Amino acid sequence: MIRVTNVTKKYARTTAIDRVSLSVSDSGIYCLLGRNGAGKTTLMKLLAGHLSATEGQITVEGKRVLPSRMPDDVTYIESGSKQFNMKVSQVIDTAAALQDSFDLDFAQEMVKRFELSPTKKYKQLSLGMKTMLTTIIALANNSKVILLDEPTLGFDAIMRAQFNTLLMESYQAHPRVLIISTHLIDEIAKVTEQLIIIDNGKIMLEVGIDDIDEKAYTLSGPANVVEPILEGLNCIGKTTAGSVVAAHIYGERVAPPESVAVDRMSLQDFFINMVGGESNG
Repeated sequence: MIRVTNVTKKYARTTAIDRVSLSVSDSGIYCLLGRNGAGKTTLMKLLAGHLSATEGQITVEGKRVLPSRMPDDVTYIESGSKQFNMKVSQVIDTAAALQDSFDLDFAQEMVKRFELSPTKKYKQLSLGMKTMLTTIIALANNSKVILLDEPTLGFDAIMRAQFNTLLMESYQAHPRVLIISTHLIDEIAKVTEQLIIIDNGKIMLEVGIDDIDEKAYTLSGPANVVEPILEGLNCIGKTTAGSVVAAHIYGERVAPPESVAVDRMSLQDFFINMVGGESNG
């Protein structure tokens, strides 16, 4: 469905995306993780045809993506996207009139569910409600690929939980490719199936969440006991406190001695160690 082949994007002397290759062939909810400035937004804009690649090629459904040839099957919503200053009901009706595949029933149901006042004008909404409205419109458009860049901007904890419900219900109703960029790592883990980590413009890892649950763990104990165990393991980071060390592992599981504890690694800790941990070779 999506194929990115050796794509580079440069802004003057800055390389935002560096020889990235990526293939997404199956429907699913994908999470794009990266630090600020890692290249997440640039990659999404390239996929949507909002930017042209300096080098390389992107195709969606076999058709090349370019600003002069933006794909009909891709919907991209950037954080802070704005709508016309009309009543919520009018914004929804306008979106439905402009998009043949728009699921009006779904949009109206979600407006009720998340208590968006149909009679309020867009500028009267809170930042979170504005973002929720824009997200509902994006998900009601039954494109084969939906790209959401920081969609929970301005959400409180309750709204973030509601967003996860919205995401799952939309996907169950219309299976497709959903790619979400977010900083709320452990929360998105509740709904995402696949993880794509980008750092310094390069794809570091593409992996299923189940694979991380199986292979990512922490060994904690006396340094003189833990260190010899690490030989041959993929240690992605360490935390040391006096004579005690916590070694973060991604890969083969081992059965350590009783003096060493084995703990599950959260997705957030996994991400932090992958992009900023101290490598042990």
